[in-house]
Amino acid sequence: MKLSSTTLAMLLADSRLPVGAHVVSNGLEAALRGGMAPELAPEYMCARMATTVLVEAGTAIVTRALVAAGEIERIARVRSEWEARTPSRALREIAIALGDGLARMGRTVWPESLLAGSLPARGLPRPLVLGVLAAEQGLEAGDLARLVAYEDAQTVAAALLKLEPLDPATAVRWALEACEYFEAHAPSVAVLTEPEAIPAFSGPQIEEWAEAHTSLERRLFRA
Repeated sequence: MKLSSTTLAMLLADSRLPVGAHVVSNGLEAALRGGMAPELAPEYMCARMATTVLVEAGTAIVTRALVAAGEIERIARVRSEWEARTPSRALREIAIALGDGLARMGRTVWPESLLAGSLPARGLPRPLVLGVLAAEQGLEAGDLARLVAYEDAQTVAAALLKLEPLDPATAVRWALEACEYFEAHAPSVAVLTEPEAIPAFSGPQIEEWAEAHTSLERRLFRA
C-alpha cells in the first residue's frame, strides 16, 4: 500500500488513530494544575515548537534520512542523541509508549515494514517510528516536520477543550498559529541527515511539568 505524501501526513496526524496519542495532553494538564492560566495555551504551544517539537522533528527527519539511505544500523545513534536531548524520564517514557502504539499500527498496515522485522517490535520512541514510516512510505521531509508540529499543537488544543471551557474554534486558531510559528524552523530542520545535527533545545519548565504529571493523584491524561 503506497500513499501520497499528503495522504500519509493526514493519516499520521489523525487523532482517531488507535495508537494512544489521544490519551496525552503534551504536558498541558500538569501545566494548568501547576498554575498556568488557560489563556496562555498559545504561548505554551509556541514554547513547545521552539524546544520539544524541534527535537522530535529533527529526530524523525534524521531517522527518515538514514532509513532511506539504508543505514539502519545508525538508528541506535539517533536514539542516543534523542535521549541526550530529552532529559526528562517522563517525556522519554511517554514517547516510547506512543512509539509502541504507532509501530503496532505500522506493522499491521505495512507488514513489509522494518518495524515488522529488522527493528525492535517495542521500545522505539515515537519520532523514530515516524521517521521509519516516513522513509518507507515516501513522506517528504518538510511534510514530516510539519506533521510533528501540527500533531503536537493539536494534542494540546484537544486536551485544552477537555480541561477548560473554550470555544473549539479558538483552540483551532491557536493550534494553527503555533504551526505558523514553527514554519520559520521547518526548512532548516527538513535538511538534517546526521544524528549529531538534531536540534538541542531544552524546555526546563515543560520537563518539570512532565515529571510533576506522573505524581498527580487524579488526572485525565497519561501525560
